Amino acid sequence: MNISVTKEAGNVEVTVLRVEGQLDGQSYQDLIVKARELSNAGSHDFILDLTDLTYISSAGLVALHSIALMLKGEEMPDTEHGWSAYRSMGRGSEAGMQTHIKLLNPRDEVRSVLEMVGFDRVFEIFIDLNEAVKSF
Repeated sequence: MNISVTKEAGNVEVTVLRVEGQLDGQSYQDLIVKARELSNAGSHDFILDLTDLTYISSAGLVALHSIALMLKGEEMPDTEHGWSAYRSMGRGSEAGMQTHIKLLNPRDEVRSVLEMVGFDRVFEIFIDLNEAVKSF
């Protein structure tokens, strides 16, 4: 998996993380670490550009959930204990739509996984970068 970072100016500065390849058990912690570094450096609003993400596993879903919790200032699950972290994702759907993280342009196969677990009710999904930036 490759992660590239850009900044977009809207009502607020938005950090765009473009995720390429597979977000799975081998790579999910890399995404969490990158988001934590950016958050610690002052980024508060994120767009995850999933245009070139070809696969997302349950570990990838844990990464999305963990980043959302981090941006809300909540304690992140212990990702070393995968299933307990995965089960904690139920909290996300009860909390409503995320305000500091949006998803951009997931492929159909990735979008179907997001919808299957209810993440389309937790994360706003956009197909246009400008519209996503304006949403913050």
